[in-house]
Amino acid sequence: MAFRGKVVLVTGASSGIGAATAKLFAKLGASLALTGRNLSNLEKVAAECKKVGEEVPFLFKADLNNETETKNLLESVLTHFKHLDVLVNNAGILEGGTIENTSLEQYDRIFNTNVRSVYHLTMLAVPHLITSKGSIVNVSSVNGLRSYAGVLAYNMSKSALDQFTRCVALELAPKGVRVNSVNPGVIITEIHKRGGMDDAAYAKFLERSKETHPLGRPGSSEEVAKAIIFLASEDASFSTGVNLPVDGGRHAFGFR
Repeated sequence: MAFRGKVVLVTGASSGIGAATAKLFAKLGASLALTGRNLSNLEKVAAECKKVGEEVPFLFKADLNNETETKNLLESVLTHFKHLDVLVNNAGILEGGTIENTSLEQYDRIFNTNVRSVYHLTMLAVPHLITSKGSIVNVSSVNGLRSYAGVLAYNMSKSALDQFTRCVALELAPKGVRVNSVNPGVIITEIHKRGGMDDAAYAKFLERSKETHPLGRPGSSEEVAKAIIFLASEDASFSTGVNLPVDGGRHAFGFR
């Protein structure tokens, strides 16, 4: 799974799954473009990538909900590298809420980040990925495959992302571009805390995850990163339209 000479753009790369993915791509020789909303964290990830890789990643601070910033991101990456081989749509947010208390404002915020921004960046990147016969990996969730109470808009956004993955895979297959997603279960990152969980609730949530995941534990960002790398690589050359659970078996689990 060598990526030397390949240009890889990773969104949401300043922490969690995005940061772990960036570091693994760097280790495998990729030329990296990293984007996120926190430049300080991006710089820390870039320094870690340089330790294990061959190049200093290209950094671009952007809010992908801003159409102009998204356009500027892709234009800057292409100006710097001249081509694009892999797009990893990782940026996303998680917020709790039910049909009784999820406002339209919250719904729009989740869908704008988790679906609309992915649609926009992918749309802009596709002509260049067709030229390079590249690949796209979207970071979805087991919540896109299964239904869970209390995170309604998030569940819906990830289901939409899975459908987006499959549809775009069919559309781009004749042009040599593969499109897949990973669907993580509970992964130890900061996304739940950013979504409103305090430390005590998060600790309880992780403990409960030992029961809701057949493998008996939550996962790590590095485990998801390895799946992303595989789907992006030539080792997955005959795989497209895949929604790949990386969830300790949670997608197959039925409570007794």
